[in-house]
Amino acid sequence: MALITCENAALAYEGNTIVKGLNFSVNSGDYLCIVGENGSGKSTLMKVLLGLKSPAEGKILFGDGLTKSKIGYLPQQTAIQRDFPAFVREIVLSGFTGKSVFKPFFSKAEKQKAADIMQVLGIDTLAKRCYRELSGGQQQRVLLARAVCAAEQLLILDEPAAGLDPVVTQELYMLVSDLNKKENMTVIMVSHDIEQAVMYATHVLHIGETPLFFGTTQDYLQSDICRLFSGKGGQSS
Repeated sequence: MALITCENAALAYEGNTIVKGLNFSVNSGDYLCIVGENGSGKSTLMKVLLGLKSPAEGKILFGDGLTKSKIGYLPQQTAIQRDFPAFVREIVLSGFTGKSVFKPFFSKAEKQKAADIMQVLGIDTLAKRCYRELSGGQQQRVLLARAVCAAEQLLILDEPAAGLDPVVTQELYMLVSDLNKKENMTVIMVSHDIEQAVMYATHVLHIGETPLFFGTTQDYLQSDICRLFSGKGGQSS
């Protein structure tokens, strides 16, 4: 069974239905990019996948042992979060706190895993730095490391490159791609940047008032909807 199966779901925001007839699936090892215009329901879908709200209609089913505690989540960062006064290592380790109701300390294995993840993401030298003193790109790497600590099967990212410059954005996308390919982490990413985001995805879900597309990235790049929104249809990835 797939990690996630969405069956004929409808999404609503403040009582108004914004998407109907939504069907897609996510298998282990997939990298699904969710795209669409502002207000198309991307963030609402994230809340449904995280169990924070229910679909207005239809079903969202978890399989292959996936539970909420095995999902790592990187939300959009707020101005308050950017000024958070804590050390990098503490923030990364806090990713493990959601796995236990009461957690007075972190195990040796968790500390080692956090250290390994920080090294993979190139922030191991920042472990004792204060988070608020870091650049925007460094902060996103720290939050990504925290989300990976929380994730066992699935990593969900909501506009992770928002507010970052083009160079840092490219670096972030490449890091996520490496986590997917080299660490076998299943990824679901929401992005408004269609052209950049789909470069690394295996599958694309393009949503709007009605579900517009779900399939492989290669098929998406050849589709009319991709031509309409990005002007890049017909190209190979």
